[in-house]
Amino acid sequence: MKTIFAKTSGLTERPFHYCPGCTHGIIHRLIGELLEEMNLIEKAIGVAPVGCAGFCENYFSCDMIGAAHGRAVAAATGAKRARPDRFVFTYQGDGDGASIGLAETVSAAARGEKISSIFVNNAIYGMTGGQMAPTSLVGQRTSTSPYGRDAVTMGFPLDLPKILTQVEGAVYVASVSVESPQAIKEAKKALRKAFQIQLDGLGYSFVSILSTCPTNWGVDPVEALDWLTTKMKPYFALGELKTPALEGGSNS
Repeated sequence: MKTIFAKTSGLTERPFHYCPGCTHGIIHRLIGELLEEMNLIEKAIGVAPVGCAGFCENYFSCDMIGAAHGRAVAAATGAKRARPDRFVFTYQGDGDGASIGLAETVSAAARGEKISSIFVNNAIYGMTGGQMAPTSLVGQRTSTSPYGRDAVTMGFPLDLPKILTQVEGAVYVASVSVESPQAIKEAKKALRKAFQIQLDGLGYSFVSILSTCPTNWGVDPVEALDWLTTKMKPYFALGELKTPALEGGSNS
């Protein structure tokens, strides 16, 4: 019988354990496919953070490093500088990459580190109880903003990809989502370009992926996809925000 679908060798055989409706599994699949398709499994080093995203070290079949909270990009910088022949990527949540790890992310971009960062934005801290994250929307209810995020006292959501377009060493910056088949296809294209940027030695590449957290949002999986579509996508800038052809401060 002809095989029409097979699990990618970029992922281990361990079944995903994520909550129903969480889109980490979809994103893992895309990365695993690219590791296989681009012949990177044996030369890749992934860096896992703290939080739900940190479980990725159980699923990618390449070498993995576990970093302290917010330090994934710093650890990746060390790995790439020590082994410039390796393909090095980070897989981080929005709390890890845009809160405690914000300085590491921006500084690595400023230095033009030749690594790739995948930034999974679900607008909340998932593992630790659903607290407000840097990306939580104004009015969004979380365990630490039970009446909704108030911009006056709590500030505005941080659109990290938009910020990174202003950093010269960030060569490729994209923001995508995974709430539909078409969106998933576009996300894979962006990840492939980010990976190729590193392989070509051009500088820092960064892909933000809008994701869901039904458990901490307090909705079912279908409602979570709708909330991502109607609430998150209108706020966060989407698309290829910066490419090598648009370097020098220009962005689309």
